[in-house]
Amino acid sequence: MGAIRRDRPGRPRHRGASRAGRLLCAVLLMAGGVAAADVRVPASRAEISLSFAPLAKAAAPAVVNVYTTRRVRARRAGSLFDDPFFRRFFGGAHPFGNAPRERVHNSLGSGVIVRPEGLVVTNDHVIENADEIRVVLADRREYSAEVVVRDSRTDLAVLRVAAAGQRLPHLELRDSDTLEVGDIVLAIGNPFGVGQTVTSGIVSALARPADGVSDFSFFIQTDAAINPGNSGGALISGDGRLAGINTAIYSRAGGSNGIGFAIPSNMVATVIRAAVAGGKVVRPWLGAGGQSVDRELAKGLGRSRAVGVLINRLHEGGPAQRAGLRVGDVVLSVNGREIADANALKFRIATLGTGGTARLEILRRGQRRALHVALAPPPEEPPRNVTVLGGRNPFAGAEVANLSPALAEELSLDTARAGVIVLGVADGSPAARVGFERRDIVVGVNGRRIGRVRDLGRVLKRQAGQWRIEIERGARRLSVVIPG
Repeated sequence: MGAIRRDRPGRPRHRGASRAGRLLCAVLLMAGGVAAADVRVPASRAEISLSFAPLAKAAAPAVVNVYTTRRVRARRAGSLFDDPFFRRFFGGAHPFGNAPRERVHNSLGSGVIVRPEGLVVTNDHVIENADEIRVVLADRREYSAEVVVRDSRTDLAVLRVAAAGQRLPHLELRDSDTLEVGDIVLAIGNPFGVGQTVTSGIVSALARPADGVSDFSFFIQTDAAINPGNSGGALISGDGRLAGINTAIYSRAGGSNGIGFAIPSNMVATVIRAAVAGGKVVRPWLGAGGQSVDRELAKGLGRSRAVGVLINRLHEGGPAQRAGLRVGDVVLSVNGREIADANALKFRIATLGTGGTARLEILRRGQRRALHVALAPPPEEPPRNVTVLGGRNPFAGAEVANLSPALAEELSLDTARAGVIVLGVADGSPAARVGFERRDIVVGVNGRRIGRVRDLGRVLKRQAGQWRIEIERGARRLSVVIPG
């Protein structure tokens, strides 16, 4: 079976360009990013001989290599002095020099300069846990870099290089909504660490889901070869602008099988705005949730097409409710863009900045209506009240907080969820022995519903012969009984 892969090792595979591929190259340069009506088939041998070279030459200087270094401390496996009996006498010391050794792990990805002052966009997984980051340009200039924004929800990060006032080559962003299936694109990056490489292909699909890559499963799919090391590199459209950030491949063995995924530039723009504005990504909060309209739902709604999102929950007092959205409404479009499914609704709202309003077209009892929803940030209500629990109870050693829409957004959770969430568990604590995990949501204790941290604190103060605990872990609800 194939799998979605981000940046894993594999063997390079070489394939020659087909005659059909060369014809497509010619189509790109003749189209030059203009309207679809102007695209035509090559009419002469001279046109077929046209090259991608001018496009690649203009774009490649803005695509960089991102080198990261991570230092870890590790002991030699099987050491006699790792035995607990000997550690009782020697403590943490190793009298014969078998102390933990520091090891250096290096990794390589790609990035794109998007501002002349030195802002670089890459994948979050490329720089994850890095102690040192260096950026190397195509002309071999090398700079140290610092992280300005990390956004695990989109798998994007923005770096700033120490360019000492130099103006660096950069790429302008294209409106990714103007891409069409069949448009020719170039992928530029450093696959397998062989050096900067340009590959060509077409847009194979739009709004494509790719589970496990990011929270916003709404990707540009391309057959331009994308391999490990390409992560964070550029997907360039025919007009030389940045259409997306290459981030994942569908692969059986780690190499390119002609199915690559890029984060659309309209989503990339949101993290760039955050970097320019101060370093924190804040997305609009709809305050509503729903399910994709499938064939059965469409039939029940009297619809001929299975598109849209059926609203099944609303946050009390949230923007959607204040705008007049109701449970049972079907969202058909946002600002004129069709909403095919729940992923599309999440993506469309996320790419809008806070402030102003969004126009939602909905279907209610067979009638189309328009609503204007305020684009407000998720509220910090209730306040987090972060608390480390103690005492003689199963939660001792757990750090918990009230789950607000703002905190849910930070933790990549459904912002409609509420309750008390576990933020961390101390090693060796009662909470760790019970098996609590980060992001567990406490639902009930001893038959009492837990809505706030204070509710949990009150229940834990009471002595109990046993503890009956209910938690939500992902999509599952777990129950456990623990002796008091």
